[in-house]
Amino acid sequence: MPDPRDFRHALGRFATGVVVVTAAYEGREHGMTANAFTSVSLDPPLVLVCIDNHARMSAVLEPGMEYGISILSLAQRGLSQCFAGRGRPPAAIEFSWKRGVPLIAEACAHFLCRLTDARVAGDHTLFIGAVEEFGSTEEAPLIFHRGGYSVLGPKLT
Repeated sequence: MPDPRDFRHALGRFATGVVVVTAAYEGREHGMTANAFTSVSLDPPLVLVCIDNHARMSAVLEPGMEYGISILSLAQRGLSQCFAGRGRPPAAIEFSWKRGVPLIAEACAHFLCRLTDARVAGDHTLFIGAVEEFGSTEEAPLIFHRGGYSVLGPKLT
């Protein structure tokens, strides 16, 4: 059995974007930072996010509900830390609302999803969402690599 710390260290070599998963639940906004996010299918458009089974968001997301995923921009590092429970919330978090779902304003991209499936896999749950609406900007994305934030270098040709 691999040592969990060594396993996490090895996984940290894979650079990822940073997203905030959001939902309106019991009359207020809920959100959490995640970096285990990927596309599943283009037709139909499906995305997947992995959430720790002990995270509050695991209990918030219910079958059939709409929720949001916002890919954070480089300028939104503070929001990443805030929604990860590691930083002070800004005075006011700016949301962009779509069909009653809070999305992070000025994110690189956002996806309005409907939860279609959830599968427990070890200490996380894989949440699969059907993308109902999306949008994107040209902002530089926030990158997570080797346990910290990073930036993209120039494109290789």
